[in-house]
Amino acid sequence: MSQTVLDFEALKKAIPHRYPFLLIDRVTITEADKSAVGIKSVSGNEPFFQGHFPEKAIMPGVLIVEAMAQVACALFLSKPENKNKLAFFMAWKRLNFVSPSFRVIGWS
Repeated sequence: MSQTVLDFEALKKAIPHRYPFLLIDRVTITEADKSAVGIKSVSGNEPFFQGHFPEKAIMPGVLIVEAMAQVACALFLSKPENKNKLAFFMAWKRLNFVSPSFRVIGWS
């Protein structure tokens, strides 16, 4: 199975997001048009940790959802026929966070 890896520079070419709202560092497209895995290297110096439970730093769920939307955007916009298009995240039907480690078990 062939995989495509979009590093940080390739992501900046594929999607319009920029600092401080580019929330992914790398995307591996595991199945064209269907599946991708995003990586975000999170450090304790992230600005949202200063106010989001400073005693037990947790990445805000809304930013996790945005990062997932950016992975989907990268999957869509990395295709040559979608170059110079915009992708918008409009809605989700069901999303469940099951623990503070934020493993997402359901998203549709």
